[in-house]
Amino acid sequence: MAAPVSGPRLCNFSANATRRLGQFQESFLWPVLVAEFLVAVAGNGLALHRFRTREPRPWNPAVVFSAQLAVSNLLYALALLPLAAYLHPPKHWRYGAAACRLERFLFACNLLGGVAFLTCISLHRYLGIVHPFFARGHLRPKHAWAASGAGWALAALLAAPTLGFSGLKLPAGPGECSAARPEACTECQGAADPGLLGAYWAYALALAALGGALPLLLSLAAYGALGRAVLRSPSLGAAEKLRVAALVASGVALYAVSYVPYHVTHVLNVDARRRWLERCPHFSSEEQAVRALELGPFLAYQVMRGVMPLATCIHPLLYMAVAPSLSCCTERRGPGDGRRSHQDLPLSSSANSTSKASA
Repeated sequence: MAAPVSGPRLCNFSANATRRLGQFQESFLWPVLVAEFLVAVAGNGLALHRFRTREPRPWNPAVVFSAQLAVSNLLYALALLPLAAYLHPPKHWRYGAAACRLERFLFACNLLGGVAFLTCISLHRYLGIVHPFFARGHLRPKHAWAASGAGWALAALLAAPTLGFSGLKLPAGPGECSAARPEACTECQGAADPGLLGAYWAYALALAALGGALPLLLSLAAYGALGRAVLRSPSLGAAEKLRVAALVASGVALYAVSYVPYHVTHVLNVDARRRWLERCPHFSSEEQAVRALELGPFLAYQVMRGVMPLATCIHPLLYMAVAPSLSCCTERRGPGDGRRSHQDLPLSSSANSTSKASA
């Protein structure tokens, strides 16, 4: 039986495994990220322009949350460009350790910020429909700005550990970095030190719970109550109810096909890396080490790294296409109030000036 391998040969095994995994990123991921960067910057930039030029001041809470979401999406898209440049073959980080940590932090912070503001929009719509008198009597733009500040602070707090986990993996061999010599290239990793993978896996689990599962549950509860209230309203026609159903379905679909699968595949990929490193000292050959790679979790995570940014491209469509002019109205009679209470349903997070909260 061959003796366990350690020392320099272990480094060689890691280098060969990294080269095998990096081929998928270099051939598939970077052009997808470039395309998504262009679409997301154009769409969210246009959305912010519409907010600035067409919405009267002060902005109502729906517009405040939507503007914050557009800013978060725009910053997230900007973080895609250096990532795409890094993955362009040969995969090589050229910008130093500080820029590596900053890029990983901004990526995570704006991802979490986007989820936070989507959740705020969901809860605001819920309050406006299910508890309209409370929303009209107590919710003001200053409350939306305060909630937005809390959302940014929470996103930064949850993303802060990436500054410690991320770092550079220096070249394993001499020479100039090239496609023929990937061992001479510098890597920017979310958890560069293999000794940190256990702690990083726990951190990925926490992000999946707080940045994926919890917002999903809150949004599902809010949209479920919103949908029931609207569909039971006798004052809405079938066409209006269908548009509301489309809006609710699109909001839930963003979580179902992007954020949640991204976090799940991230956790599974980190766990697969951790198990491979535990087995690595016992590999007897490079072929055995490469065969032991769990490509399923890795490929699934890489696919989600390409799919998940699509959400930042879809959000502008929700601002300006799916829900604009959704001025559905219900008539409610308050206790002791003989007047009709006309409630504009704040379903739209778009910048369209027709979607206004009732004064």
